[in-house]
Amino acid sequence: MDADRLIYACAMSVEERIAKRLGPTLRVGLGASRGIPAEGRRLVSFGIAGALRPGLEIGTVIDATRVVDEQGEVLWEGPPLGIASGRPGTILGASRIIDHPEERARLHRSSGADAVDMESGPLARAGKLAGCIRAISDTPDRELAGLAKGAKLNGDVNYPGLLGGFLRSPLKTARAARDARIALKQLEALA
Repeated sequence: MDADRLIYACAMSVEERIAKRLGPTLRVGLGASRGIPAEGRRLVSFGIAGALRPGLEIGTVIDATRVVDEQGEVLWEGPPLGIASGRPGTILGASRIIDHPEERARLHRSSGADAVDMESGPLARAGKLAGCIRAISDTPDRELAGLAKGAKLNGDVNYPGLLGGFLRSPLKTARAARDARIALKQLEALA
């Protein structure tokens, strides 16, 4: 894969800052809410993801070989991008944040996916996906809690939502924030 011909597509500003070290970037927002360009180079879905199955530790980097929907239908399949510290895996392209352990277990069973994000599915459906690099930020037993409200659709920080999350569930949200930092540090190590 010719890295010079790729653009790193990110949901959030914090992911975009890291990806800029790797090459050209595009912030598509949560669930690609900002849109996907019709023309141009192929895109790498880059950022954090939630584990759907036990055994994927916080910070594990997935160099995806497949993107599926909630029923396990393949939306994209291809070789890994060759990230030295990455492990091959399948990403579920969800339309919403999946943060409940029972729903994560159900989706793992129905789709066979290892992890979930909201951007890889739309990028795959648009025919623009060249690969996915995702670091695990949360697991079925380590939820996002209040951090789930910490980003706006455009990928900027939602400070009122984040504050509300800390007020509703301070310990779980603080742990989730620490875990997200670990995942982001793993992405920084790639750059």
